[in-house]
Amino acid sequence: MFSFFFFRKSYCGEKMTLYHFVNCLALGYTPYFLTYKYSGMSEYGVFWKCVQAGIGYVLTQLVKMLLLATFFPSMEGHTGGSSFDFFGEFLRTTVDLGDLLGIYLILSHIGGKNDMRLMAVAVGWSMAEFVLTKLLPLWVGARGLEFDWKHMQSALDSNVALVANLASVALVWMWSRNDLTGGLVPLVLLLLLTSAYKPLIVNLTSHALELGNWHTFFVKTSLVFSLALLSFQVYIGLAGKIGN
Repeated sequence: MFSFFFFRKSYCGEKMTLYHFVNCLALGYTPYFLTYKYSGMSEYGVFWKCVQAGIGYVLTQLVKMLLLATFFPSMEGHTGGSSFDFFGEFLRTTVDLGDLLGIYLILSHIGGKNDMRLMAVAVGWSMAEFVLTKLLPLWVGARGLEFDWKHMQSALDSNVALVANLASVALVWMWSRNDLTGGLVPLVLLLLLTSAYKPLIVNLTSHALELGNWHTFFVKTSLVFSLALLSFQVYIGLAGKIGN
């Protein structure tokens, strides 16, 4: 009787943790699927472009890891538990400028209609980021015996990353154009730098205000959506002029 009860409890526990993993996976993956299916990307056959962007993401992260290991070794041992190493964080975040360079190189080697090309790069880049940085922790953590909200937050964070990458791709495309007017140059540059140094801004704000995980997530989400709104407005205006 005791064996049956223990087996039933273990089975139900495994079943619930599996449901939790599936829910987190669906929450993180569904926006990518919906974006691909209902944005017209599936009709233009840009799947291979998404794969190319994903490969570009992997190569970019490998180069960044090499740079970090070579020139910016970990400084965790030199900081206290509650102190914020601004200089170390600044150096590490500066390496994220490599993401913008990687996106630029991918855009340079992928042809097609502008809107679909930018969408393909953003979705492919974001999907590769989700698989490499979110999927394994979800598989290991969300299937644990105890429910933890951090896995839901991780899944939601992948949605925010998609919006952030869409904005970054649009900004890189605008910056690479020769017909970018003088008035827009400083604005696009400011948005590009904000996009690259976003982790530093969020971490600094979180440390200064002593925010918890969810409050930090809301700060990051607000910054990403504000940045994306401005970027898309500039992009729509520039794309409209090109169309005319």
